[in-house]
Amino acid sequence: MLYAVRVLHVRPGVLGLVLGAGAVGGVLGSVVTKPMAARAGVGWAYVTGCFLFTAPLMLVPLARSPLILELLFVAEFLCGFGVMMLDISVGAIFAAVTPDRLRSRVTGAFQAVNYGTRPLGALLGGLLGTTVGLRPALWVATVGGVGGALLLLPSPLPRFRMPDPAA
Repeated sequence: MLYAVRVLHVRPGVLGLVLGAGAVGGVLGSVVTKPMAARAGVGWAYVTGCFLFTAPLMLVPLARSPLILELLFVAEFLCGFGVMMLDISVGAIFAAVTPDRLRSRVTGAFQAVNYGTRPLGALLGGLLGTTVGLRPALWVATVGGVGGALLLLPSPLPRFRMPDPAA
């Protein structure tokens, strides 16, 4: 938001509409995830969601006039779509592979890591943005996010399919 307002000079009301595109993408992502997971497998749905969440963010530091708003809308829409796809998929995977007796512990550990590292990331992002600038900091974040998604490709996760409930 800081980059959009200070560097791209997007007005706050327009920025709210851009962020709303992410919400629309999230709703559509939630509708598409189950059929995609049924067809391609929940592992591929998760990996696809990871890429759709991270890769479009590269459009933000690329945004220049006259396409600033269009690129921001596309980035937010696809990121919202992707984050919903990955959240639903990983939730289904956790439910399928975690024994009932461990589910609360696994969920607690996952949430501690997921939400507990966000303040540290925010501090590091703020420090990076202050020292090297907002656009370079966004590049570091987006390349890091896509790099993390790339690490999933050689893993067994893309081939994961939900267990047969009849078995």
